[in-house]
Amino acid sequence: MDVEARKDSSPTRGKLTRRLLVALNCGMLALGTTAGPLITRLYYDKGGRREWLSAWLQSAGWPLLLLPAAASYAARRARDGRGAPLLLTPPRVLLAAAGLGVATGADNFVYAYSLRYLPVSTSAILISTQLAFTVFFAFLIVRQRLTAATVNAVALLTAGAAVLGLHVSSDRPAGATKGQYMMGFAMTLGAAALYGLILPLVELAYKRAAGGGRAVTYALVMEVQLVMRFFATAFCTVGMVVNKDFQAIQSEANQFELGEARYYMVLVWAAVLWQFFFLGAVGVIFCVHTLLAGILIAVFIPFTEVAAVIFLHEKFSSGKGMALVLSLWGLASYSYGEWSEARAKKKAEIVAEAQAS
Repeated sequence: MDVEARKDSSPTRGKLTRRLLVALNCGMLALGTTAGPLITRLYYDKGGRREWLSAWLQSAGWPLLLLPAAASYAARRARDGRGAPLLLTPPRVLLAAAGLGVATGADNFVYAYSLRYLPVSTSAILISTQLAFTVFFAFLIVRQRLTAATVNAVALLTAGAAVLGLHVSSDRPAGATKGQYMMGFAMTLGAAALYGLILPLVELAYKRAAGGGRAVTYALVMEVQLVMRFFATAFCTVGMVVNKDFQAIQSEANQFELGEARYYMVLVWAAVLWQFFFLGAVGVIFCVHTLLAGILIAVFIPFTEVAAVIFLHEKFSSGKGMALVLSLWGLASYSYGEWSEARAKKKAEIVAEAQAS
């Protein structure tokens, strides 16, 4: 009886754990998507001028990943003794993760550079286009199936971005020329395209790691992310050295409008919040799939708009309100589609079991 009870409760515990993991990663993704651009814009608004430093901060929180990686190894060591492997990820996947890390570092720099010349609201509008790139590359690379609900959600989210785009006026940050504004505009679109490519490549790396019957566990995902974040940071560190950013940090802190202590607080929080963004994104990919990560990033864009109005005093127009409604409608459409598909699948399984018995 006890054995049967354990058998029955095991799938339930597994589903509960997975749901909690999905909720945790969605929460981190929401916080990073909303707060990351705000604190980067705050850095520029109050006197920050170092694009490489800003890009470096987006991945500098990678040492936080050492904690779950070390805990995973300690658990394996306790279970298997000295024969426990130090790493779960195959070397070829780690090599691919290193390449993806360099690409992420480049994407971070392009985004950080563009945000210097754009307000958060405009940047958020353009970054939302990564959803279209994610859908396109996910379809090509990981053969992500597109459902009617997914297409509808993409259309609604894209319409929201279009509405925002139509209502964008001359809102250049202080000191930015028209040429710099247009360059930031183009670079933000480039950053959206590159990240739309990176997301499905990360999912492909997970699938390659699962070769040979190997299970893709959260510990393995953390190892891949640890390598990616390390190489992204290394890439931006080289840029900082060449640009002499390290030597300029002290003088920039002395001239920061909020004071030296708050300057360093801004840097630390930027590193933490951007780490939440990347951890949340890859966690959603691991727990669900790439397309949901892309959709959630787009869904949180209007919340970034509202936060920019509240904390950075940017203008809020009727177009931004309409975009918020469309984005929430898109999320509801996607969620309903997923729920309907899961319900239909469960019914099919019940019918199949009944026929088999």
